[in-house]
Formats: sequence, structure tokens, C-alpha cells
Amino acid sequence: MVVKVEVFTSDSCPHCPAAVNVANEAKEVLGDAADIIVCNIASEENRQKAIGLGIMAVPTIAINDEVAFVGAPALDELVNKVKSLI
Repeated sequence: MVVKVEVFTSDSCPHCPAAVNVANEAKEVLGDAADIIVCNIASEENRQKAIGLGIMAVPTIAINDEVAFVGAPALDELVNKVKSLI
């Protein structure tokens, strides 16, 4: 099973690059078990998706369409969360 990991970001957020980096590092650990998608809320489609998930702040990481982390988690937290869903 491939786990969908979406990182919601904005261009003006100073913390978003760290969340994207952690997600990319998790992808290196998890390989094909995780599908990492960066969703910049500047896009109307991504903004609507964020609203639909109840996201109020960035960075936020949603896993399989459920908010899992607000802010940038530690690498082991993200990896362990994804592994628990495989």
C-alpha cells in the first residue's frame, strides 16, 4: 500500500521548507511506500483541498487525507507514522 503524504505550504512561510525537507528525507527512508506531494496553497486547487481538510496553518502534513502534523515533525515521527499505515 502506498501512503499519500501531502505537505501544505505557502511561499511566505519560513517554516515550510523544513517540512518539505523532512518529507523528502522520509521518502528516502520509505522508498515506494510513500508518495510525497507538496501542495502550495497559492494554487486555488490546493487552497480548496486545505480548506476541505480543515487546515488553518502551514506547514501542515496530511497523511491519506487526514491532518497528521501541524508544523515540521522530526524525521522519525513522520517515518513511524507512515510505517504504521503500511
